[in-house]
Amino acid sequence: MKSVSAVLRRKGATVASVPASTPVAEALEIMAEKNIGSVVVMDNDRYLGIMTERDYSRKVILKGRNSADTTVAEIMSADLPSVKPSDTIDHCMELMTTRNIRYMPVFDNNKLAGIISMSDVVKETILAQKETIDHLHSYIQS
Repeated sequence: MKSVSAVLRRKGATVASVPASTPVAEALEIMAEKNIGSVVVMDNDRYLGIMTERDYSRKVILKGRNSADTTVAEIMSADLPSVKPSDTIDHCMELMTTRNIRYMPVFDNNKLAGIISMSDVVKETILAQKETIDHLHSYIQS
């Protein structure tokens, strides 16, 4: 199974980030423009958390809050587990499934190296299975 670093190389390590004081409505606009489901909340170069669509729906919409008056710091998920570039995709799948989360920060020497999503994990798993099938198919034909 491949490592997190392979996923980051394939998809790129660039993350969409916003300051903690950003209104939720502005963060949602960024997410819509980039067709992504989360933004990283940063204080200069320091990681604070991740605001996801799930955070928005559960902590703003369901609670009747106003997305123009609520900041991302008020609703972000700050207690997510993190992984290292050397961790395996299987490890990510286990953490995400156990914790019922869709996004995790990737840290390399205490510096944010990227974000890995459940979608990334599923894509990588499918690619690995396809490679195995292709190898088996080649083996059978030879």
